[in-house]
Order: sequence, then C-alpha cells, then structure tokens
Amino acid sequence: MLRKIVLVMGVFAIAALGLSLVSAQDTMGSSVMVSPDGEIVIGVAAALSGEGLAPLGEDIVRGAQLANINRPTVKIGDVEFAVSLDPQDDTCAAEGGQAVANRYVSDERVVAVVGPMCSSACRAAGPIFDAAGYTSISPSCTAPDLTDGTFASFNRVVPTDAFQGVVDAEFVFNTLGITRIATIHDGSPYGEGLVTVMAEAFTELGGEVVFQDAVNVGDTDFRALLDRVADADPELVFFVGFIAEGSRLASQRFDAGLDEVAFMGADGIFSPDFISTAGEAAEGVYVSSPTPSSEIYDAFVAAYVEEFGVEEPSGPYHANAADAYNVILNAIEAVGTVDDNGDLVIDRAALSEAIRATTDYEGLIGTITCEENGECASAAITIYQVMDGAFVLASETMESE
Repeated sequence: MLRKIVLVMGVFAIAALGLSLVSAQDTMGSSVMVSPDGEIVIGVAAALSGEGLAPLGEDIVRGAQLANINRPTVKIGDVEFAVSLDPQDDTCAAEGGQAVANRYVSDERVVAVVGPMCSSACRAAGPIFDAAGYTSISPSCTAPDLTDGTFASFNRVVPTDAFQGVVDAEFVFNTLGITRIATIHDGSPYGEGLVTVMAEAFTELGGEVVFQDAVNVGDTDFRALLDRVADADPELVFFVGFIAEGSRLASQRFDAGLDEVAFMGADGIFSPDFISTAGEAAEGVYVSSPTPSSEIYDAFVAAYVEEFGVEEPSGPYHANAADAYNVILNAIEAVGTVDDNGDLVIDRAALSEAIRATTDYEGLIGTITCEENGECASAAITIYQVMDGAFVLASETMESE
C-alpha cells in the first residue's frame, strides 16, 4: 500500500507570500495526520537566486534530490510511503529565511525542513519554527551560536565555524608561516563569525591582524578597500563570504599591488563557479571547507555527476543535504504510525526527539550522532588550493577530537 510524502519544492516568489508567524495551536496542533489520499510535505530551503549564491543552493538541492532517488520511500509498518522533492528559495538572507519559514508553518502537511542554507536565514527561521513546533536540519548553517540553546527546532549536519576558524588560523600560521593577515567579511553572521574565530585563534598563535573590514553584498568595486589593505602590508588576505564578492576581491587585489599577497577564503567560495568567475586571479587561492569522510561518498559524487550531467558538484554541501534528508526519513520511520483509518500520524515532538536521538548513523559526511543542542556532525576541515584551474589538496584533513 502506497502513500505519498512530498518534500515541498516549487520555487516561490518570496516577496509575494505575505504570510505571518503562526503558533502551533493556530496550525495543526502537535501532530501531523495524513489521510490515505493525502500528502506529507517536508520543506527544502536553499538559495536558488542571487549572484554567486545559486550554485551553492543548487548543489544542496541536488544532494537532496539524489538522496531521494536512492531512497524514494519510507516504510511505516507494512505500508510504504513515497517521498518527492521540490526546493524553495531562502535567498541566503534573514528576510528569505523568515518568509520561507512562515510559508512552511502555515502548511499543515509540512513535517520538517532541510535547510535553510545560510546562518542569517537559519537565525531568522528559528523563532518561527520553534513557535510552530517544527524541526529543521541545516546542511550548511555554520554560525556557532545557532546551537547555544536558543532554538529548540534547529539541528545541523555540518561542522561549526568555531572549529573551521581554528583550522584556518593554524594552517596560515603553522603551515604557510604567515604572521601578518588582513581579514574581510561580507557582513553576514557566517562571514563575521568565521572571521572573528579565525582572527582570535591567529592572534593566540602569535600572529597579527593588521587590517579588518567588511564589504557590502552586491558591491562590485573594492579597489579603495584593497588600497587600504595594501597600506597595512599583510602577507595574506582572509575573506569570508560568497562567490560574487570573493571573486571580485581576488581579481581586484592585483590593481592594489597585492600581487605577492596570498588570498584565502572559506566554504562560501568553494565552488567551480569561483574559479570560472575569478579566472586567472583564482590561481593560488586557498580555500577551507568541511569535508565528507566516508567510503560511500565517492560513489555518491559519481552518481551526482551522472545524474545531473555536470563535471563536478557546484558547491560543498550536497552530501550534507543528503544526510539531512536521510536523518529526517529515519526519524519518520521511527515515530510514524498508521491508525485504524489508515491515516499516517507523526507526532512533532517525538520527531524532534528522534532526530536528536540519532546515534552512529553512517552518512556521507561520516558518522552522525546528534547532541542535545542539535549538533550532529563530526568536524572535518580540509584546505584546498586552486592549481591549474582546479581545487587540489593543500593540507591533510583536520578532525576534531
């Protein structure tokens, strides 16, 4: 017997939603009930628009889609339920995260959410999901404070910036032997948070941060900023943001006489689109990124390339999205019941507990065990360098203890 679980997908014009925050009592209560001919909806939120953002969001969607192809059903007792996908655009912004969250909590079919993509969107969505009793698993929101106990609804299958920033600092100071850096971020919680951690760790190691500033997302001319960077005489520029701003900073640094100054970014620019956008200026750039660590990951990437007709993934979080999808499905199978009328019943509180009770799940990113605060991923960070137009390993993968 087959029922449908639909992971909601269709791209919405977020500004047109006009939805308001609603409480659990105003929507469906504490459980989701699906009639035999009904559907369950699971939201998938990622940035599907915006220069330099869409490739990262598309990568998340593709990861979830491939997971769906590999596992198109869940089984409750002897009843099998189909699962399908259709992403929503969270725009990698607070406004987008809020709008998408409001849309999901106004739909009584929604069970849980894969996403949002960016820490600003996750932070804005958190209070809305909390109020409605929803659960989310982000594949890519890395701001450390998202799991400080503020949000009961938030979980993630990605290492936090608290670890990545330390790895970045140690690589720059110990491996590259650099003692003077300039830091730039894009003003987002992700950018500011990771730069802060890296700068503090770098200073503790004995390094000096000789320049700090931020750019506005959407700006295109950074030459005046880079002139001031050059005046500070750093040995490396460390930028945290996304592809559009990162590629322009990498390119325009040569106009400021920073030819001999190294450039390093983080996972927000870990995409072939950064290399194609920055062109020759991408050569030699260092990039840190969370790293999948499992025997099955290579096969997943091969299937990804074949399924979507690409040479390589367009971002770093396809595996994390697939794992988020599977953790949710595991929890549905653990707590879902079929009543005497054939209706599927999923208790929201039980689902949330089941997700945070996940233990030793062998995912694409490695072994997933969730903590009480929603931290579910072991930390593994690798440094890459662009060489001959491709990302190559520049360091061994660093893992937290």
